[in-house]
Amino acid sequence: MDVMAGVSTGMLSGGIPYLAVGAGPPLVMVQGLTSTHEVPTGMEWRMALSMVKPWAGHFRVFVVNRKRGLAPGESMADIAGHLAAAIDAEFGGPVFLTGTSTGGSVVLQLAVDRPELVRALVVVCSAYRLGPNGRQVQQDLARLTRAGDPVGGFAGLMTAMMPPRLQRPLHPVARVMARSMTATDPSDMLVTLDAEDAFDVGDQLDRITAPTLVIGGAKDVFYTRELFEQTAAGVKDGRAHIFPDWGHGRTATSSSTANLALGFFLARDAVPL
Repeated sequence: MDVMAGVSTGMLSGGIPYLAVGAGPPLVMVQGLTSTHEVPTGMEWRMALSMVKPWAGHFRVFVVNRKRGLAPGESMADIAGHLAAAIDAEFGGPVFLTGTSTGGSVVLQLAVDRPELVRALVVVCSAYRLGPNGRQVQQDLARLTRAGDPVGGFAGLMTAMMPPRLQRPLHPVARVMARSMTATDPSDMLVTLDAEDAFDVGDQLDRITAPTLVIGGAKDVFYTRELFEQTAAGVKDGRAHIFPDWGHGRTATSSSTANLALGFFLARDAVPL
């Protein structure tokens, strides 16, 4: 059987865009930061399918974004609440849940607020709050986007993930690449950036009841190793896996990360609800 057959796209209840593939119990995967909240197309489509391919033989994977058309001032609790309502409406029970980077903030908030909807949780390149450097990089992206220079904002985000010695010489290249990442209407992204800037569930992690795995790289520019480990330690059934020499991008996209998450989910899938 072709596990990549049966790809579908659309909107979940409440206006949350998704791409779904595979067969089995539902696994909801929340994307990292994007300039718009739309159904993946083009390069995003190909990247999404590549990332979920290891899981599609075991789960029906729903790659989701934030709700389209966020209202100014919505918090991370509001954003996670939209997804929780969609999970309630579409699946009627707990799902396997994972999120990467900004998506990790969303799933942590959801697991805190609606623990009954999460069967098992994997958080990749994310923690209970941004690190100070990560907060500054995202604030710069928001500031430059509002000032009419989203290309500069995304170029800064991209170069922040490069080795320090390469950041200055590769900044012009990053600006060229960043042109494809900008949107005519970045309002949803800006609401998300503001929400994540204020996001902090450090004192609420004990409300998460699902087995939780936090995967991070010790050289992540947005988070520290301590933040990853503290996030896992704050959950009753939490654990962390840290790649000592990896940064944000490598950890987020590596097949090793995907295989770790898959093994964690499969072990929990064998346990009856």
